[in-house]
Amino acid sequence: MQDICNKCGLPRDLCVCETISREAQHIDICYVKKRFGKFSTVIKGIDPKATDIKQLAKTLKGKLACGGTSKNNMIELQGRHKEECKKLLVGLGFNEDSIIVS
Repeated sequence: MQDICNKCGLPRDLCVCETISREAQHIDICYVKKRFGKFSTVIKGIDPKATDIKQLAKTLKGKLACGGTSKNNMIELQGRHKEECKKLLVGLGFNEDSIIVS
């Protein structure tokens, strides 16, 4: 017996709920100046119900070779990585038009 999605009722291998929820999110990427003049990149607006924020942060940290954390439904990465983050998020299935780089 196949595993069935609770939202759409389709089998898990045909389910598109996660793709639809990723395209509907509005994400904001910005810099924050920390102590001692260091910068960090903050990613806000990711829905914690639709996306595993901790796993996404782990993926971004690995691809960008930097440290960081995920807390309060935000991802904070050490360093300046706005454009790289946008490219990686688009590659992971998020809609390019809904990602705002400020």
